Amino acid sequence: MEVDQNDSNAKSDDCSKNAQRLIAENGGRCMSTQAMQSLYDLRQNNLLCDAVLRLEDGGIFPIHRAILSACSTYFRALFTTTLHSREKTDVLLPGVSSHMMNLLLEYAYLRTLELNRDNVCQLLVTADYLSILGVLELCCDYLRQNLAPENCIGVMRFAREHFCKGLETDAHRYVMRHFVQVAQKSEEVLLLPISELRGLVGADELNVKSEEAVWELVLRWINHDPDPRKGHIVELMKNIRLGLLDTQFFLENVKDHPYVTGNEACRPIIIETLKFLYDLEMITQKHGEVPTPEIARPRVPHEILFALGGWSGGSPTNYMETYDTRADRWVKVEEVDPTGPRAYHGTAVVGFNIYVIGGFDGMDYFNSCRCFNAVTKVWREVAPMNARRCYVSVAVLNDLVYAMGGYDGHHRQNTAERYNFRTNQWSLIAPMNVQRSDASATMLNDKIYITGGFNGQECMNSAEVYDPETNQWTLISAMRSRRSGVSCIAYHSCVYVIGGFNGISRMCSGEKYNPATNSWTQIPDMYNPRSNFAIEVIDDMIFAIGGFNGVTTIYHVECYDERTNEWYEATDMNIYRSALSACVIMGLPNVYDYIHKHRERLMEEKRQKLLALEVQRTQQQQQQQQQFQQNDNNQIPPPPPPLAQLEHDNSQI
Repeated sequence: MEVDQNDSNAKSDDCSKNAQRLIAENGGRCMSTQAMQSLYDLRQNNLLCDAVLRLEDGGIFPIHRAILSACSTYFRALFTTTLHSREKTDVLLPGVSSHMMNLLLEYAYLRTLELNRDNVCQLLVTADYLSILGVLELCCDYLRQNLAPENCIGVMRFAREHFCKGLETDAHRYVMRHFVQVAQKSEEVLLLPISELRGLVGADELNVKSEEAVWELVLRWINHDPDPRKGHIVELMKNIRLGLLDTQFFLENVKDHPYVTGNEACRPIIIETLKFLYDLEMITQKHGEVPTPEIARPRVPHEILFALGGWSGGSPTNYMETYDTRADRWVKVEEVDPTGPRAYHGTAVVGFNIYVIGGFDGMDYFNSCRCFNAVTKVWREVAPMNARRCYVSVAVLNDLVYAMGGYDGHHRQNTAERYNFRTNQWSLIAPMNVQRSDASATMLNDKIYITGGFNGQECMNSAEVYDPETNQWTLISAMRSRRSGVSCIAYHSCVYVIGGFNGISRMCSGEKYNPATNSWTQIPDMYNPRSNFAIEVIDDMIFAIGGFNGVTTIYHVECYDERTNEWYEATDMNIYRSALSACVIMGLPNVYDYIHKHRERLMEEKRQKLLALEVQRTQQQQQQQQQFQQNDNNQIPPPPPPLAQLEHDNSQI
C-alpha cells in the first residue's frame, strides 16, 4: 500500500486504531502486519509462489521472487538479470543452512527476527552473503547493544573481517573506553597477535587513569604463552607511558621484573625512564626548556568536564573552560554564550547538549534556558521555564531535565518542573515539601534527591527524594549539618553532600547518604571551606570546583577518591569564581577541541609554574622580613634605668 507523504500520519493513526503493527520505511510507505502475514501464509502453503530455493542440506523453500527482491539486492539481481536465457525459478544456494533460511524468510515476509547470542554471528554472515541489509543492520545493532568487556575484542575483530565498519568503530571505541575492565576480564585479549596488542596499548585514546593497568595487561598477555612472547616485552614497553607510572611502582614492579632484566634491549628504555623520573624531581633546577618525552605524554580523556558562568571579580561572567583530567589542565573555551553572563544557574547534559538553566545576571532573575551543542559549538535558546529561578537546583533523569526551587526575586520556591528536549517543553511536577533556594540536587537509582538550601529564614538540613513513577516527594533523614550554597552528587550508590554555609561560616565538611539505610555518614573534610561551588564526578572521583570561602571567591579545585577516603589537590581553574555550574560529557567525537593542545610542553609549563611559586614565596618572605624590621624600628626603646637601680643590679653580680 502506497500513501501520499502528507497523508502518511493519518493512515498510521488509522492502522494504530485497528491494532495493526506498521512496518514503516523511509518515504512514508507501510504495509500492515495482516497483509504481511497473508503473504507468509501463502508461501508456507506453496500458493502463488514463483520460485524455489534449494539448499545443500536438503532444504527446499518455495518463495515469491518479488518479496525477496524487495529486501535483498542479491535476489533482485538474480531474478531480474537479463544474462540468463530463461528466468531463474529454481535456485541452488550454497553455504546457507535451512535454519538460517527460515529466519531470513521470516524477516523478508514479516520483518521480525529472533536474534540471540547463538545465531547472531551466523545470521550476519548469511545476510551479508545474500545482501539482506536490513538483517545485517539488526545484527550489528544487537552486537553493539550487547558489547561487554568479555566479548568486545571478538566483536571488533569479527566486524573487521566482515567489513562492518560502523560496528568495528563502535567496538573499538568500547575497548578504548572500558580498557581497565577489558584488561582484567577478557580472555579474547590474550589471543591478540603482537601487532594488534601493540596498537592497543599505544593508543592515545586508551582510557586509563594509571599506566599500571597497561603494564599489568602486558604481563598477563606474555604469561599466557611466555616462551614465544617474552621477547616482545621491548616493543610493548615502548608503547606504555612509563614516565607516568608512580616512581615506587616503576622501581619495584617494572625495572627489576625478570622479563625486563632478562632482555638487554630493555636497558635503554629503563635508563630513559629513570632519567625522566630524576629530572621530574629536580625540575626547578633545570636550565632551558624542559621537553616532555613520549613516555610521559598523557593520553586523551574520554570525559570532559565543562565549567560555565558564575560570579567573578564582583560581577557575573560567561567564561567557559574545560578540564583535561589526563593532563591536569584547564582549557579556555572561546565559544561563550553570546547573550551574556549568568550566575547561580544550573547545567544539565543530554547527549552532547549542555542546557544552562535559570540564574541571575546582576539585574534579572532568569526563567530562560540556553543550550550549547559541544560538537557544533552553537548556542541556541530553548523553551523558558514556568518560573524564574535563581539559585536553582538541576538534575537529569532519563534524558529529562529537572529544575527545582530557587528564588524569583521575591519568593523562595517549592515548585519544580521538568524539560523534555524532544518536545521543547517544560511541565510542572509535584511541588517539594519545603521551599528551597541555594539547594543542590542529583539523580540516584532513578530518583531525584535534593538537599539543604535556604527557605528565607534559615539554612536547612532537610532533604527529600522525588519518585517520577508516583510524582511524589518524600522527606528523608535530615543531614547532620545545615547547608545552604551546598553541592551534592551521586557517587558509588550514595548521595554525597559537601560544603555550603551553615548560617555562621563556610564549611569544608561533607557527608554521604545511603538510601538503603536512610542514614548519613561523615566523610573527610575538604582542604578549602567553600559554598556556591561546582561539583561533578569524573574519573571516578568527586571534584569540588571554585566557590566562595567566606572571604573571597576562589579558583581552587580538589578531588575526593572513596577508595583512599582522601581529598587531593588538582590544578586551579583559570579564573576565580563562585556561583558557577559544571557538567561532564562522555565520548565527544571532537574531544581534541577541549583538551590541552601542547602536551609536549607539559613539563616546561610545570617548571615555569614551580619557579613562579618559588619567586612568589621568596617575595612573601622578603615582605614579611621588611614588615618585621619596620615594626622593630617603629618601637620606642625603653628609658635607661636610674643610676641607683644600676648600682643595685651590679651589686647582685
